[in-house]
Amino acid sequence: MAPVQNSAVIFNEIPTGFPIPGQTMVYDTSHIIDLENVPLNGGILVKTLVVSVDPYLRGKMRDASIESYSLTYLLGQPLYNYGVARVLRSEKHDIKVGDHVTGMIKFQEYYVINDFSTVQVITKTEPSLPWSVYVGAAGMPGRTAYFAYKEYAKAKKGGTIFVSTGAGAVGSMVIQLAKLDGLKVIGSAGTDTKVQYMKEIGADVAFNYKTTDTLEVLKKEGPLDVYWDNVGGSTLDAAIESMKDFGQIIVCGMISAYNDAKGQTYKWNDEFYRVIPKKLASGEIKYKEEITKGLEGAGEAIRKIQAGENLAKSVIVVADE
Repeated sequence: MAPVQNSAVIFNEIPTGFPIPGQTMVYDTSHIIDLENVPLNGGILVKTLVVSVDPYLRGKMRDASIESYSLTYLLGQPLYNYGVARVLRSEKHDIKVGDHVTGMIKFQEYYVINDFSTVQVITKTEPSLPWSVYVGAAGMPGRTAYFAYKEYAKAKKGGTIFVSTGAGAVGSMVIQLAKLDGLKVIGSAGTDTKVQYMKEIGADVAFNYKTTDTLEVLKKEGPLDVYWDNVGGSTLDAAIESMKDFGQIIVCGMISAYNDAKGQTYKWNDEFYRVIPKKLASGEIKYKEEITKGLEGAGEAIRKIQAGENLAKSVIVVADE
């Protein structure tokens, strides 16, 4: 078999504001790969199927001297994020050809994995769900919502929860989990389209924080038992002012625990994969995706999510099986 093109999205320049497609990250088609003969050195050769686009990727585009919870992207190297890839060749005894792996997957068509600390084999428990859902509602955003809600919300039927960024990949899952538990749900978002989506997935009260005073809404519809904070700032201030005594404020973001088998919230992992994909497949829990076909559109997808222009969970579909 002749070598094939091996395109990738390369981190090209540290941005000062929003990432700029073609400048911050560049779609590179200059490389080829010999799929039959590329050395594996004990690793696996994979074909990237889907990669997620998330707001936190902007933080990985910083100068390497600035410390944070996540590593920086390396200039001249492909971007990476949560994704799913299929194994084409393997020299690892417990991973076979045809398996799928999930974890930190490169924005690159094909590559060899030798470091297995950030990937693991995944089985599609619900065949009707596309792989894109396993990096969204059945993946990292869904796990973020499920783990933290189950561990920290302490919500009781009849209570009231306020979810900021309620139309996002995490917030929309929290809204639906809370409704399944019988809570009154208040949700906020930044466009009327997103407000309508929150209503469709069950929010009792949904409003556009850009055109409606958040504190007025919470004073009318509260007090709050739980606030799920995706934004901080003045929205958090309004929520604090509207909380019941001893209410719960959940500050979203648990990335340090996602791959920690000893993490406090990791105990919910098995339950999540047993419960959530089934509810997604049946339609009991709804999800929405914004699909970009091909790596050539990745730069624009990243820009859109930073500007708040995406209307659903953003996913790059790199290839079919």
